[in-house]
Amino acid sequence: MNNRRKLIVALGASALVAPLRICAQPVKKSVVVGILGTQDQLSAQTLVAAFKQGLQELGYVEGKNLTLQLRFADGKFELVPGFATELVNLKVDVIVSAGTVTTIALQKVTGTIPIVMANTLDPVGNGLVKTLARPGGNITGLSSLGDDIGGKHLEMLLSVAPKLSRVAVLLNPGNQSNPLVLKSIQSAALKTSAKILPLEARTAPEIENAFSAMTQGKAGAVIVARDGFFIRQARPIAELALKNRLPSISERANYAEGGGLMSYGVNQGEQFRRAAAYVDKIFKGAKPADLPVEQPTKFELVINRKTAKALGLTIPQALLISADKVIE
Repeated sequence: MNNRRKLIVALGASALVAPLRICAQPVKKSVVVGILGTQDQLSAQTLVAAFKQGLQELGYVEGKNLTLQLRFADGKFELVPGFATELVNLKVDVIVSAGTVTTIALQKVTGTIPIVMANTLDPVGNGLVKTLARPGGNITGLSSLGDDIGGKHLEMLLSVAPKLSRVAVLLNPGNQSNPLVLKSIQSAALKTSAKILPLEARTAPEIENAFSAMTQGKAGAVIVARDGFFIRQARPIAELALKNRLPSISERANYAEGGGLMSYGVNQGEQFRRAAAYVDKIFKGAKPADLPVEQPTKFELVINRKTAKALGLTIPQALLISADKVIE
């Protein structure tokens, strides 16, 4: 039996989770789509490939009737506003935003070009759309559950190390979504005996300093918040966690694959593939204001059993069974 789990999030409006029913039709004209993200180039390649696959299934082929304009900041948030302006000045037909930081930046520079979110945290709370059911502006697409994921990360760490009394959270102060993630973790911690120790880093040396502070603060585990720079630093962060004997978890699969104990989060490739359906609907005449924002349906759990053994931890059987991938 396939271990991949599909979670449907009930938000009181069935339209939010209804799939976009689109049949591939011949595309009569050439279109230009911009993509803006904070990711590193390697991560971006995977996401762009998933997006192109989704578009191809709908009749769009790069080099024939599709041109892509790609801008990825490689974890450098200071580059995002400039890239957003570049895409707007190029007069692209639609812009796909790969994260919360980029969606906020795009909103500031255009109120007319359709923006399709591929993965944005709390678009209502961030003032990006009026409601999930009726966005009301030029932005629509796919939201993410970062506000719930933080609590799930804490729960998973406690299932592996039940006696945890203090959990560190590694945050990037330049990432607008991180305060919300921290708030969700702190809220979840109120139901446990664990105390939360937030620590900030935006450079590699600051990450090392943060781990030193974790040791001094007697943290017993660490949650790595969602962040483009942290994605690029996944392996060094995982190595520091292991060196300091800290069970750790993050959202992206590359973290567990790079040596972190676990990763649990939205399947990014699936989000980008689904974003293609929104782009197609817009090209066929739909207005972003009328297209409901969807919630994620596919999550991935990756467990690094090799790291667990190095830390002297036993992963609960229930967690192993539910994992999409176990690294031995």
